Order: sequence, then C-alpha cells, then structure tokens
Amino acid sequence: MRIIVITGMSGSGKSTAVRALEDEGYYCIDNLPVRLFKRFVDLIGKSGETFKGIVLVADIRGREFFKGYESAFQKIRAAGHSIDILFFDALDETLLRRFSETRRRHPADEHCSVADCIRIERERLSGLRQMATRIIDTSEFNVHQLRDHILRIIRGDEGVNPFSLEVQSFGFRYGIPMESSIVMDVRFLPNPFFVPELKEFSGLDDPVREYIVDKPLTAAFIDYFFPMLDMLVPAYQQEGRAYLTISIGCTGGRHRSVALAEITAMHLQTIWPSVRITHRDIEKGKQ
Repeated sequence: MRIIVITGMSGSGKSTAVRALEDEGYYCIDNLPVRLFKRFVDLIGKSGETFKGIVLVADIRGREFFKGYESAFQKIRAAGHSIDILFFDALDETLLRRFSETRRRHPADEHCSVADCIRIERERLSGLRQMATRIIDTSEFNVHQLRDHILRIIRGDEGVNPFSLEVQSFGFRYGIPMESSIVMDVRFLPNPFFVPELKEFSGLDDPVREYIVDKPLTAAFIDYFFPMLDMLVPAYQQEGRAYLTISIGCTGGRHRSVALAEITAMHLQTIWPSVRITHRDIEKGKQ
C-alpha cells in the first residue's frame, strides 16, 4: 500500500494538500498518534476498502510524534509498504503573513511571538525535514497552484504539461496579490462604476464589457499588452517556471479588471488551453 506522510511547517499548505489527496481517492487522517500509525495501516489493509493509498498528517500539534516517528516509519516499511514523506515549507515572512491574515494561533505557541514560534517549530522539525523524500516550498503558490502541484507529484506526471498559467482580477483597494508574477494596472481606463446604469453590474456582464472594450483607449492598450504577453509567457516557461500568475487590477476589482482579465484569458487560451481565471475581489467591489 502506498503511504504518504504529510508534515512540515504550520501555515505551509498541508490542509490544501490533504483536501486535494482526498479528492484523488486517498484515505486521509490528521494528527493520528504516532503509536497508532502501524496499527491503522494494518486495519485499512484488512478492511477490504479500496483506496489509492493512505495519507497520514503529522506535525508539531502531536507532541509525542517526535518521540517515535522513525520507529513507526521503519515498522511500516518492514511490512512491505512504501512511504513518501512530503515536507511542506515556506519562507518565514510568508508564514508570518499567512498567520497575520488568518489570525490563527500558532500550534507551537509557548507564550511567545509568531516569529519565535516559527523558529521553535523549525528546530523541532529539523530531523524530520532531513528524512523527507521531498521538500515542497509553497512560498510562491496560491491554493490553486499548490493543489495542481501536489496532484502532479502524486500522479507522477510532473514532466507532463508542467506549466500552469493563471489570470486573475483584483482591486488595488484590497492589496496586490502576493502570488503575482506580472501586475497590470488598468485604472487609467474609463470606470463603469460612475455610470449609474452600469454600477451594479460587473465585468462579467455584457453591458460593462462592451462599455470598456469599445473605448479607443482600451483598444490601444490591448494592441500593446497582448503582444507583450505573447513574448513574456513563453519566456517564463523556458526559464523553468512551473506557474505564472498575471494579475490585472483596477480600483475595486469589479469592473475594469474583471473585463480585461476575461479578455486576456480568452487571448491566452488560443495557445495555452489550461489557462485558469479567477476574480479575487469581484464581490468586494459591490461595496
């Protein structure tokens, strides 16, 4: 049976990976006591249920995990099962930002700052990190990119279509998306927000899209922007990038950026069929 151990730093994306593997047909269990690892694997093997494999999530929350994980892994391997240990990590500043955004309490909390908790967690996980069969740095991934990356690893097709392209709209009012590779500011275009009959619509609606696209300034912008992307996107791929995120922003992220993101994605899809499009702030822009 294939056993995958997911471990690593808090806030590094382990939960996203677990959800992706559950959807892929793996039996996932979180924070199981280490002394039960081998017993649990045996029970699943005898249950008659059909799974692609088992995913065990173990990290700093299970304090006793650090006292017996090496022995537990050896017993599982001795029983003939294969184990992949995936260690999820990210830059300290990325982890700090994620905890700041979610306002979660760090599981290593010992009445100290989040930065100190991250340092303590790194020290405690150092031995496990050295044992890992793969270290996954999620610093530059958003949740969609991380999910795709994990599935390519698990399916063994990392060499197949490794380039993922995303176009997203956003509002500068809510900050530039951290995962952006290319950022384009379209606040210079006429704003439908100030047209009473268009204000309540979004860039997904035809009246707004037509209002924006029909402007000569928009046509001139597209004449420069699309050829630039046609040059840049293949260049990023040739440099070995697995992901490229093109973020297009306006003030509130509801009208201009949405319409331009849709048009941009349609253009790119003529060459890159797997383009993903998201609109981060389209609902916030109602306010």
